[in-house]
Amino acid sequence: MATYTQTLRAQKQADRDRLLGLIARYSIHIVLILWALACLVPLLLVVSASFTDEIALTRNGYGLLPSQFSTEAYNFVLQDPTTILRAYGVSIFTTLVGTILGVLMMSMLAYPLSQPDFRLRRPLSLFVFFTMLFNGGIVPFYILMTQYLRLRNSVFALIIPHLVGVWYVLILRTYFAGLPRELLDAARVDGAGEWRIFFLIVLPLSKPALATIGLFLALGIWNDWIMALYFITDANLYPLQYLLQILLANATIIANMRQLSTQAIPLQTMRMAMAVLATGPAAIFFLFFQKYLVRGITLGSFK
Repeated sequence: MATYTQTLRAQKQADRDRLLGLIARYSIHIVLILWALACLVPLLLVVSASFTDEIALTRNGYGLLPSQFSTEAYNFVLQDPTTILRAYGVSIFTTLVGTILGVLMMSMLAYPLSQPDFRLRRPLSLFVFFTMLFNGGIVPFYILMTQYLRLRNSVFALIIPHLVGVWYVLILRTYFAGLPRELLDAARVDGAGEWRIFFLIVLPLSKPALATIGLFLALGIWNDWIMALYFITDANLYPLQYLLQILLANATIIANMRQLSTQAIPLQTMRMAMAVLATGPAAIFFLFFQKYLVRGITLGSFK
């Protein structure tokens, strides 16, 4: 039988272990809260600065609350709201269509690469990986898009370059390879073809991975303005990011030529307002897909 001293020692050890467990658990929570605040505070500073008067911002600096509330920056950016709304429409269209088509094409490429009995698996994987290391350069790419595909001043010039990302294909291939082989083999025994297996079994089981890739792809398309710089000269087809880039460049030029400026341009607060207008929809999109992003990351770690 255990003596009273041994029982007391065991009780003290259990209490010590419980205390260490609580400290470890809450310390992790505290670290994550501090990290979240470190990510959130800069965003709040940007939003606050966009609603601050230009002179007050220069005098007092940035703060979590506007030192002198003003919507002058937004009034300047939204002088022609139809242009901004048109650019929003172009960006929303390219993001939605590009994300759907991109995820579909990359998953259709990754699925056969994940099947060990696919004959062309190795040469096709080598071809896909080779494009990740080497490319033809900007000039051949520009010639291909404008001279052969005839995509100058076309909204598809903003979509097609994003349809296949090699890194995303490799991620999807790894995820598809981790799906239960027995389930796919049972479907083949029941007479299901590869297309039916892919759309009715593989894709539903891969929702977290597809949503994660779709989120990253959507953010990449939304924030891209280089393709518009290369291929778009029609102002009606400007995406939001490229339009804001042009507005900022023009405002900077006018602000530097003070003798031509008829009004003071709130250059600093204007930059902050543009950042809010550009990142707002992307942040909302991220909130909707956040749970799929977390599941996609954690599921990959348990396989």
